[in-house]
Amino acid sequence: MLESGFVYLDEYVPGIRWDAKYASSDNFTGRPVNGYGANRVVIHEKAAEAVKKAQEIFLKDGFCILAYDAYRPVRAVEDFLSWMKEPEDNRRKKRHYPNIDKKDMLALGYVAGKSGHSRGSTIDLTLVRKDTGEELDMGGIFDLMDEKSHTKSTEITQKQLENRLYLRKVMLDCGFTDYECEWWHFRLIDEPYTDTYFDFVIE
Repeated sequence: MLESGFVYLDEYVPGIRWDAKYASSDNFTGRPVNGYGANRVVIHEKAAEAVKKAQEIFLKDGFCILAYDAYRPVRAVEDFLSWMKEPEDNRRKKRHYPNIDKKDMLALGYVAGKSGHSRGSTIDLTLVRKDTGEELDMGGIFDLMDEKSHTKSTEITQKQLENRLYLRKVMLDCGFTDYECEWWHFRLIDEPYTDTYFDFVIE
């Protein structure tokens, strides 16, 4: 049961694609995360409307949004923090955090102790080509905790930078603000909840 005002992104935005990483083992923890009971992306309706506007622009340019995450239960954030205290098992280190220790993720800003995602108006996404479904080359995967993921990283090619800046421009034009350490992360500026953190399970 969704909290009042929240929607499933795929039901609200025509043609959008999604891959809820934290509902699977394909994330930096290497396992499904607490609070994600289904491969769905949930978001507040106000943010969904802004995503819908962005999707319309991207579609005209031949692209489509691929969403990884939006609303994130508080229990999922707590699960991240607990996982960070566990001994390193190296299952996902090479892919997601090759140059840092998991215990440093919080201090480096890659994991938040209190996430804006839990307020319901933040989204993690990339773009795919509308005709083929091929992901646009952004110079690094979602949740790569590395300086290479900083939007204007000097470790990526000019084309990869252009792709990131294109994504950023459209999202900002549609009412979002970005996070310079993660090219995929955008928060609705006029978010309906600024101090409320939700914990309902995604089902």
